[in-house]
Amino acid sequence: MGTLHVVATPIGNLEDVTLRALRVLAEADLVFAEDTRRTRILLDRHGVAARPRSLHAHNEQSRIEMALEALAGGGRVALVSDAGTPLISDPGDRLVAAAVRAGHTVEALPGPSAVLAALAVSGLRPQPFTFVGFLPRRAGERRALLDTLRERPETLVLFESPRRLAKTLADLLESFGDRRACVARELTKLHEEARRGTLSELAAAYAEGALGEITVVVAGCGDEAAAGAAGADAAEEMDESAADDRIRALIGEGKRPREVAATLARETRIPRRVLYARAVALRADAQRDGEPEGSG
Repeated sequence: MGTLHVVATPIGNLEDVTLRALRVLAEADLVFAEDTRRTRILLDRHGVAARPRSLHAHNEQSRIEMALEALAGGGRVALVSDAGTPLISDPGDRLVAAAVRAGHTVEALPGPSAVLAALAVSGLRPQPFTFVGFLPRRAGERRALLDTLRERPETLVLFESPRRLAKTLADLLESFGDRRACVARELTKLHEEARRGTLSELAAAYAEGALGEITVVVAGCGDEAAAGAAGADAAEEMDESAADDRIRALIGEGKRPREVAATLARETRIPRRVLYARAVALRADAQRDGEPEGSG
């Protein structure tokens, strides 16, 4: 039986490859890469003569057959992605599953991961966390997924393309309220950046989009650090009396408490749950006093 090596490669800085990864890539009978051109740069930099073959979403099935044939003869097959740890939002899971079913050894060569790197520099609670991958492109599917994540207590990590970053931050703000977050961009590369703040601050900062590889980290629901920071900032931005006046005005316009909370969460840094609770209380007061109330 053969061995399939799942090899992590640098997410930017080519010095971040392990000695073991270089040895395995040099000794492998077959090396599969998502983009052979990018992998070739890494191999050339470190003097590895292997000739990588492509493995992507459109040819994975045919490559599985090639890999299984090599493994059946006792061969060594290596799998890499464009950057980081294979299978994390990259192709290759079907190859690994096929090798496991066939009884071959599957070994992971750990190394760089954008998920863990972003989590480490975010300043947010590192565990527990949930990796979401890329959010769906369709608005309805994206909204439905965010709805399922809204009440999750763990820190959330997701990938996003530069051109959709502004939209994603706006969607996160609308769905989650103004939580603490971090946008980690171009990790380990020349123009590496980790910008931290509330979702409203980050949405404003990246309103025109961004460049490079993007990882977003968002505080979980009820995270004390997120709520405390947002609440402290909000105290300076809008005092309690001003907030109540604004809530009453919105209720007078016919908005429901949930709508009031969503509106003010975009205008202030007060946590949405705080705004919602206050809106419910003020609407109840208005009803008892016989003041005009909203539509429900």
